[in-house]
Amino acid sequence: MKKVLFSCLSAWVFSSTLQAAPAGSLLGISLIDQKGGQSLGVPMQIVLVLTLLTLLPAAIMSITPFLRIAVVLHFLRQALGTQNTPSNQVLLGLSLFLTIPIMQPIAGEIYSKAWEPMERGEITQQQAFDRGSLPLKTFLGRFAREKDVRLFLEVSHEPAVRSAADISLKVLIPAYILSELKAGFQVGAVLFLPFLVIDIVVASVTLSIGMVQLPPVMLSAPFKILLFVLVDGWNLLAGSLLKSFY
Repeated sequence: MKKVLFSCLSAWVFSSTLQAAPAGSLLGISLIDQKGGQSLGVPMQIVLVLTLLTLLPAAIMSITPFLRIAVVLHFLRQALGTQNTPSNQVLLGLSLFLTIPIMQPIAGEIYSKAWEPMERGEITQQQAFDRGSLPLKTFLGRFAREKDVRLFLEVSHEPAVRSAADISLKVLIPAYILSELKAGFQVGAVLFLPFLVIDIVVASVTLSIGMVQLPPVMLSAPFKILLFVLVDGWNLLAGSLLKSFY
């Protein structure tokens, strides 16, 4: 009985929507004549914008320096042995605000070359996308390894290309992500080395004097934090991360 009522209600809603929709549209999806051709109606544009907004956090974390910076900061926290200090919110916030000055010139170029002409009706949405993707491709191509690009070119069965501008985003984005993950892990491994030496020295001393009941991590944590503070580690790390993208 419930299934029958649900089917009747769905059919009534669908038929009412079709009757209320204007001619040439279906469920609010319509084509509007503009200077550059036809474009989607306002309801469909709202749906697309909301969909893109849901994907925005993933895009920020994947196709910007946020990825490498966040990985390195989490490695640093593990190397210091400070458990949840700084918290995840602080590390993510620091990663975001370090990403902004790096991506600001690229975002400004995309806005001036693609968004503003599209707002004025001088170019179509497809042309705006093509123009806006060029600065992003240039940035991603600088840090994507040739080995990773070649891998995804083979997987997607695309022909060989001569420059980063000729590579499609579906190849360049995953190649950039793999390259950034490798770079982040390399920096994290280098960060671990000095703190690992401190752990080994403290563990050797505690075992030699018979302090087996006291965990060596508790003794080494203050020395690692002191070393990091004395060398002004936050300034050095943030500066090195920022300079690696320029």
